[in-house]
Amino acid sequence: MAASAPVLLRVLSAAYGAAERAGEIIRRIMSEGDLGIVEKNGALDLQTKADRLVQQSIVGYLARHFPALKVIGEEEVEAGGSPELLEGSLSDEILQQTCPEELSKAQENELIVWLDPLDGTKEYTEGLLDHVTVLIGLAYQGKAVAGVINQPFYNYKAGKGAQLGRTVWGVLGIGGFGFHPAAIPGGKCIVVTTRSHSNKLVNDCVDAMMPDKVVRVGGAGNKECLNHYITHDHHTPFLEEKRCLLHKFNQQWQRALIGEECWMTTISIMSQPG
Repeated sequence: MAASAPVLLRVLSAAYGAAERAGEIIRRIMSEGDLGIVEKNGALDLQTKADRLVQQSIVGYLARHFPALKVIGEEEVEAGGSPELLEGSLSDEILQQTCPEELSKAQENELIVWLDPLDGTKEYTEGLLDHVTVLIGLAYQGKAVAGVINQPFYNYKAGKGAQLGRTVWGVLGIGGFGFHPAAIPGGKCIVVTTRSHSNKLVNDCVDAMMPDKVVRVGGAGNKECLNHYITHDHHTPFLEEKRCLLHKFNQQWQRALIGEECWMTTISIMSQPG
C-alpha cells in the first residue's frame, strides 16, 4: 500500500507517525521534570529540551525515508540524534485515501515541510499542557496543501488512567480528520486570540468584531484547534456559528502550518492583522 500511494500521501502518512512519536517525547520530558529551558530572544521566546529533541526526531525520520524532501524547522538544532529518536510509523488511514489528481503529481523534491516541533513552548514550561501542539505542514507549488497537528496532552484533565494525546490531519480536496466538532448553536460570535502577544492592533480588531466571548490562549496550533471544537476543559463542547481565529502571525512557518491544511473544509476565518 505505502509503495503504491502518491508521494504526498506517503509523506503525510510518515508525518502523522512522526507527530505521534513527537507527542510521546514531549510527554516523557515533562514527566521527567527537567525541561532544559533556554531563552532564545527573551523571556517570552523559550526553547526546551522537548523542542530540540522533537525537531531532531521528525527531521531525522522524514530525511531517512524521503531524502529529497526539504524540511524547514523552527529551531536551530543540529541534525541527527539517538536511534530511538528516529523511530516512527505510517498512517494506514492516510495511505488509503484517494489523492486529488493535481496533488498526486507532486514529486518528493517538490514538497516542502514546515515544522514547529513544540508550539506553545512558554505554556509548556508553565504547565498549561492543553495549549501545546506539534505542527507539521506540507506545501506544494507555493501553497499549503496538507498538514498534521498533534496535541500531546489532549484529554489530560480526564483523570488518572485517561488516554492522552490525539492527532488530526487534513489534505486539500480530501478533508480534515481526527476531530469531532460539536453541534453549532446559532447567532453568536466567539473569537480565539493570543494570550501573551497581544497589542493595541489585535485588541482593536477583537473589539471591532463585537464578540459574545473572547478566548485568550497560547499556541497558534491550539488556537486553530479551539477554533473548530471549542470546549470547556475538553468535556462540555460548544461551538459558535461565527468563529474567527485572530492571532498575530509573524513567522512564515507558522502561517504555513496551521489553518489552510487541516481545516480547509470548515468555515473558520483566519485573520492576520497588520
